[in-house]
Amino acid sequence: MEHTRWYKDRVFYQIWPRSFKDGNGDGMGDLWGVLEKLDYIQSLGADGIWFSPLYPSPGADCGYDISDYMDIAPEYGGMEAFRKLLAEAHQRGMKVIMDLVINHTSDEHPWFEKSRRREEPYTDYYIWRPAKPGGKLPNNWDSNFEGKAWTYDDVRGEYYLHLFAVKQPDLNMDNPLVREEVKKILRFWLDMGVDGFREDVVTFISKEEGLPDEKLPLPTGKGISHYNHGPRIHEYLSEFYRDVFSHYDCMTLAEAPMVTPKKALEYIDEQKSNELDMVIQFETVCADCLFTDWMPMKFSLRKLKRSFSRWQKELDGRACNMIYLENHDHPRVISRYGSEKFRVESGKMLAAAYLFQKGTPFIYQGQEIGMTNWRPDSPDKYEDVQTIWQYENTALRKSDEERLHRLWRSSRDSARTPMQWSAERHAGFSDVKPWFYVNKNFRRINVAAQEEDADSLLNFYRKAIALRKRLDVVKNGTYREFEKNSTQHYIYSRETDSRKLYVICSFSRRETKFKCPAGLDTDRAKLILQNYPKQKPDILKPYETRVYLME
Repeated sequence: MEHTRWYKDRVFYQIWPRSFKDGNGDGMGDLWGVLEKLDYIQSLGADGIWFSPLYPSPGADCGYDISDYMDIAPEYGGMEAFRKLLAEAHQRGMKVIMDLVINHTSDEHPWFEKSRRREEPYTDYYIWRPAKPGGKLPNNWDSNFEGKAWTYDDVRGEYYLHLFAVKQPDLNMDNPLVREEVKKILRFWLDMGVDGFREDVVTFISKEEGLPDEKLPLPTGKGISHYNHGPRIHEYLSEFYRDVFSHYDCMTLAEAPMVTPKKALEYIDEQKSNELDMVIQFETVCADCLFTDWMPMKFSLRKLKRSFSRWQKELDGRACNMIYLENHDHPRVISRYGSEKFRVESGKMLAAAYLFQKGTPFIYQGQEIGMTNWRPDSPDKYEDVQTIWQYENTALRKSDEERLHRLWRSSRDSARTPMQWSAERHAGFSDVKPWFYVNKNFRRINVAAQEEDADSLLNFYRKAIALRKRLDVVKNGTYREFEKNSTQHYIYSRETDSRKLYVICSFSRRETKFKCPAGLDTDRAKLILQNYPKQKPDILKPYETRVYLME
């Protein structure tokens, strides 16, 4: 079947199901709540939805520890709610993609239960190793969530590999039976009508033979050089495409930690590869950290701009960019790259900074109303497995206050608090106490208030999305950056033979001097989007943005 690459003309909205909207009154977000809010999602201009995992799960990693790949968790409404939602979305012309987590399962998955008991054919579905002499671990690799990457299983009498939480054992993708299981899962959902998958850490699925020790002096993620972009990754992804994806007009979006544009093209080059359609790179969410949010640094606009520009230029004409600033795995972007003091202004500026780039944009729930980082008064309130481990194991030479501040700054839980729908009790998310804490600022930051304000951040997103869909220059124009060395301004253009679009963004909390980029004549150009009612020709206000169109 022909791949029409329909995803290039879409705007996706990511839903973290348990925190989006409670539709049945049990305090947990669910698909009934999503059905209730489909009009809202569509009103943004979004015509695609990415669901974080909906499958049955013990919840050790908020659903990324799957115990049944071919069902929908009852707390989300089960298969009945999913089929209804899929039909409703398709009736509206919206696409639906699901999270595919095949690097690991839950340790409560039947496959693992049978593997630990050495029941055939499941004995080698996972990566098992005996202890080294002296009872040492099989190798020196680190887990990305909880200490070392090996846990001893008393039933099997061996260690199992888990690159993430202890309760997330890694599948052995070298076993052809495991790959056949993956194909069954893919066909099951695609035959139901799902339009594609976001593939969780899929570049980790092939491990180097022998699982050698990591010799590089890495500050975090020891072992990653032996499993990221592993030796048989292209073979396996090509197999999945050949046997499954090539038979459906679907899309594949791969999470690819530490990927560069050059490396990404090995997977998504439209002229050479039939493996994947797009990748989620981490560069644009690492402008204020080193490798991970848990290694914070001062925000660097130049680092962010370099990332934006290299992905725009190196993929141009060869592959589609997935563009984003927020998702479920990172703290809120206004609290990182913008300013909570200038929340609305910086939120609008950040929206313009990425929404007019070339590619397929993704918006994370709450981003469009400017939700900010959560700041609880106690570490005991955090839910995320990675956050809890970081707090308990990185306490050396740090006071309780410093440790709590690090959680405020780095925890993924800031992106997972319930969606703020109104100023009513529980932020309009639920009529009963929610499963997780609501951010205390919900009375002033919520959808209902912004619906009534024509100049709100929410309505800015709607205008920006409508413009990018209407203007051919956003889809097809070339990208050019100005003031590359500026530490205050990000300015770029999108150009075709007949139109030029200029996007001007200030990342400063103070007024700054501004010089028009080459080719922009503000007397002839039309100012089509801005976040301040009046402009000064040579001055940009704090976090000001302007979008000009020249025809």
